[in-house]
Amino acid sequence: MRRSLASLLLLVFAYTASSFADDGFKIIHVDDLAKLMTDHSKPPAIYDANPGSTREREGIIPGAHLLSSSAYDVAKELPAAKDAQLVFYCANTH
Repeated sequence: MRRSLASLLLLVFAYTASSFADDGFKIIHVDDLAKLMTDHSKPPAIYDANPGSTREREGIIPGAHLLSSSAYDVAKELPAAKDAQLVFYCANTH
């Protein structure tokens, strides 16, 4: 599964919710995410922003929350904690 996701050359966007400026976003790669996931003291909340067809074809990162659409309800789907570390990923090549 991990190799399949890595082969997509996914860029993963990590965002710390307490920082809303442009510099609050950071691009990370699959290996970086794997390291973050091993920190059990404060693991990131991971969100899959792919459409269902991509999820069926490529799978998902275990434990990822599946966003319902590109127009998801932030209050319902993201954690309430403003200091939560959030990671979003998709297979978009743009």
